[in-house]
Amino acid sequence: MTVQETLADAVLSCKGLAARFLPGFTEANRTAQAEHLPNHVMWTLGHVSLYLHDAAGRIDGRSRPESDFGPSTGRSVDRYSDDAIGFNSKPVNDPSRYPTLARGVAIFNAACDRLAAVVSKADDATLAKKIDWFGMQIPLASLVTRVMFHVGVHTGEILDLRRALGFDRVLKM
Repeated sequence: MTVQETLADAVLSCKGLAARFLPGFTEANRTAQAEHLPNHVMWTLGHVSLYLHDAAGRIDGRSRPESDFGPSTGRSVDRYSDDAIGFNSKPVNDPSRYPTLARGVAIFNAACDRLAAVVSKADDATLAKKIDWFGMQIPLASLVTRVMFHVGVHTGEILDLRRALGFDRVLKM
């Protein structure tokens, strides 16, 4: 298995790993928050999608899809507002500011698919190229693992939120 195949497979696995913690979330509670846990599932799905797309853009030179992300002015309920989910954004329990749960999951899955596709087509020199990522110089291959870790961190927050909201356990041993 090549580095490209390994990275692409790992990115695609994020879809299933995150999805296992979504049962119980509905349109009615998709922006529910709990004390000391400011993020909600819709903010999390949009936030990690944004950075998955940004990582893909560092490789393929394309921007985030306008169908999924855009400015807060003239926004559609079918996409995320950049300022509602970006770095230092403050999640709010206001469903009108976020897409539906199904749309949020579709946006997340598409972000994973895009990054996996871009990585699988990248050559070794591209993956070794160093780029600036929030003030750090890192190779693009490392950026891919970094954004996957980012998905994992925020998926852990979804798990904490599930507990705080009293949902049934997902992982049963």
